[in-house]
Amino acid sequence: MQSRTGLTVRTFAPAQTAGQPPVLLVHGFGSDGGRDWVDTGIARALTAAGRVVIAPDLRGHGDSPAPTTVAEVAVPALVADLVTVVDEAGAEAFDVVGYSLGARLAWELPAAAPGRLGRAVLGGLSPVEPFAAVDVVALRRAVADGVEPADPFTAMIAGMVRAHGPRATGLARCVEGLRATPFAPRAWAGGTPPVFVAGADDVMTRGIEQVAQSVDGARWVPVPGDHQGALAGDAFRRTVLEVLAG
Repeated sequence: MQSRTGLTVRTFAPAQTAGQPPVLLVHGFGSDGGRDWVDTGIARALTAAGRVVIAPDLRGHGDSPAPTTVAEVAVPALVADLVTVVDEAGAEAFDVVGYSLGARLAWELPAAAPGRLGRAVLGGLSPVEPFAAVDVVALRRAVADGVEPADPFTAMIAGMVRAHGPRATGLARCVEGLRATPFAPRAWAGGTPPVFVAGADDVMTRGIEQVAQSVDGARWVPVPGDHQGALAGDAFRRTVLEVLAG
C-alpha cells in the first residue's frame, strides 16, 4: 500500500484480532520494513498474537521515495510521516516498536500524537546522535564523485550509503537531516514508560541504560547479539511480544 505521504506501507492483519491497538513497526537506517520486521519473523509473530501490524518504509528507504531536500528527512518530518501512516490506518491508539533510527523516531511519537501511544519498545537506540560526527560536505563528495573522505567515520558512513547504489543520494540526505536534528533525550512524553532493548555486544547502544534510568518506570532489557544480531534474535522477538501483551 502507498500512503498519501508517498511512503510504502506493509499492513498485516491477523486471522482473529486480540482486541488491542495496531502495532507500528519502524525500521533502522539503511534498512526497510521488510528486512527489519518481515525477514526477522517479528511481523509474523505479532499477527499470530492477534495484532494488526503497520510497517512503513521511511522516506529514502526501501520502496519509499527518495527525499529531494534535507528538510523532508529531518526528524520532525519523518515523525509526521509516521503519524500520517497511523492516521490512514484508522488507528486512534497504537503501540510502537522501533529499532535503531526507528527507536529514535519512536521517542518523539508521544509528543507528536498526544494521548495516542500506548506501549513502546525502543530497540538498538543510541544514547547520542550517531551522525553528529559526520562531515556532510565530504559525504556529499563521496556519494556524488567517489572522493574518499579523510575522516574514517565519515568514510564508513559513505561506504554504507554508497552500497545502496541509486538510493545513495537520498540516504546521504537522510544523514544530513538526522544530523541537523540530533537525538537529545529529554522527558518521555508518553503515559506508559518505554522498554529499552539492546544487544549485549552492541557498541552503538553503550550508555542507553542511563537513558532508561532517567525515565520513571522504564526498563532496560539486554539481549544477546550485536546491533544486527540482536534484532534478528529470538530474545528480542520474545521481549517485543511480552511487552506488547502487557
